[in-house]
Amino acid sequence: MRRYPVTLTPDDNGTLLVRFPDVPEAITYGDDERSALAHAADALETALSLYISAKRPIPAASVPKRGHHAITLPALSDAKIGLYEAMREAHVGKAALARRLRCHLPQIDRLLDLNHASRLDQLEAAVRALGKRLVVSLEDAA
Repeated sequence: MRRYPVTLTPDDNGTLLVRFPDVPEAITYGDDERSALAHAADALETALSLYISAKRPIPAASVPKRGHHAITLPALSDAKIGLYEAMREAHVGKAALARRLRCHLPQIDRLLDLNHASRLDQLEAAVRALGKRLVVSLEDAA
């Protein structure tokens, strides 16, 4: 699972400014640490969606420094980003993947949409069409 380090900086208006060193487009704020971190997850997914829309590579997540905050992407978003990266690696566009899966282009768009609740079996079929395998694992909570 991708974990992106996040920085919280006091802003001049009493809020906390939230930034991601690895994803400079992801910026938000919160009234306190709890709300800042809650907004951070949404800002990160929104920024990564922009990378997908612009057909840009997804930035790698650096290792968070000890004692610093990090945002872990939801499993479904992580799987969708994995699909996107596999498509880039294989030089397979959305139309080509739709043909391989014998589906319509809007279905591929939804598979790559981090805000759409895609079904896991659909993601599995898509990565399989790229010669990959989707692996799910459990880890102890932090």
